[in-house]
Amino acid sequence: MNSFFKGTILLVVAAFFSECVEFFVNMILARELGEEGMGHYMSILPIIFLVFVMASLEFPISISKFIAENKRDLHYQLLQHALKLASFVMVSLLILTMIGLSIPNVLHGFHPFLKWLLLLIIPIAAFSSIARGYFMGVQQMGKVAFSNFLRKAFQFGILLFIFNYFHYDQETSLLIALCALIGSEIIVFLYLISFFIIQMQTMRSATNSTMSWKYARQKLLEVSMPAIGLRIFHAITNAIQPFFIHFVLMTAGFGAVKATEHFGMLMGVAMTIGFFPAFIGHSLMVMLIPNVSVAYVSHDYGKLRNLLQQSMWITMIYGVPAVFMMNVFAEPLTSLFFSSTAAAYYLKLLWPNFLFYFFVIPLQAYLIGLGLVKDAFLHTVWSNMISFLLMYVLGSQASLNMVGVIIGMNTGIVLLAFMHYVTICKKIGISLWLTKQRQSVY
Repeated sequence: MNSFFKGTILLVVAAFFSECVEFFVNMILARELGEEGMGHYMSILPIIFLVFVMASLEFPISISKFIAENKRDLHYQLLQHALKLASFVMVSLLILTMIGLSIPNVLHGFHPFLKWLLLLIIPIAAFSSIARGYFMGVQQMGKVAFSNFLRKAFQFGILLFIFNYFHYDQETSLLIALCALIGSEIIVFLYLISFFIIQMQTMRSATNSTMSWKYARQKLLEVSMPAIGLRIFHAITNAIQPFFIHFVLMTAGFGAVKATEHFGMLMGVAMTIGFFPAFIGHSLMVMLIPNVSVAYVSHDYGKLRNLLQQSMWITMIYGVPAVFMMNVFAEPLTSLFFSSTAAAYYLKLLWPNFLFYFFVIPLQAYLIGLGLVKDAFLHTVWSNMISFLLMYVLGSQASLNMVGVIIGMNTGIVLLAFMHYVTICKKIGISLWLTKQRQSVY
């Protein structure tokens, strides 16, 4: 068994247990926060993820790509420059975030302590992303896999203990849930950074080539900037989406509380269940970026074609049965969260969103490995524009409401998957059926 499959299986197994724990975490939150509280929780999560993405500067992608493509003697110098760049980003973002949070009515309706949580996540994200990128690049997937499981396990343990022995009002319960989330990131940071320091000390004692600050910054940012643009755009759309869907539903005739409840059922229940199998796709993504990068630099057409074929078959094998099972068992699955027929109905309607999202994950990783991050960004922009347009046009109709919103979401992800796929096939010179070899465009 080659290293690609070994690493993928390791990540899949760890991610499976992580997602199982995440499933229980969301069950605890749903029962403790209720429908409206779950809606508020799912509304603030995109903002937290946006801050995390900006602080990480997508170092896991750029560092893993550089580490995989270059000799070991260049690693130490690159990581030193990456730490300096991360420090600059951290200080800049802390200042900007403090200025933003000082504006009146920012995060209105949430506990005041939430602002401090947002500031705390910045240094954690900035430095843990470097360690994660290094371990991905050298394909020490055991550390990456265990860190993902550790995050979920800590969050679950804290929530289970607190909510089992204590009872709080909704606002305090929401703050506790967010504190558990940030606390889990601190645990992961301590775990990764401890091994990273050991690796840095080992590399320091070895023979290392020098690298200028300008060259290192260029190599990091030429991947990070398009990637961070993609992630920031994605994070911004996710941050806007709760308020946009809320507005659309109110336009369709929903009251404010009812709109929040239905959004909570959509994102906190249907999406949680539907995206559960995506841990396999994310495991593929982690493995694909360094492997595709090496094959692309080596002009290994056969390996590029095989990696794409394997990724698509793996996605088909787990994606189609997963979507089928979710449709068959929609009612009992959603009843684990709320006794709501609406949540089960939404889960069934979203099957194209889930299936094509499973394909988008490895396809996006493949684009990054090929150096086509800008293409991935443009695809995301176009698909989201069409998705939001359809969500408004259809969702604002009283006869469709949430069904119209879901149609818009499904259309956007299907379009995104096809644009990614066609671009990859054209780049590596194969047909859409992954068989016919054409002249490469290297």
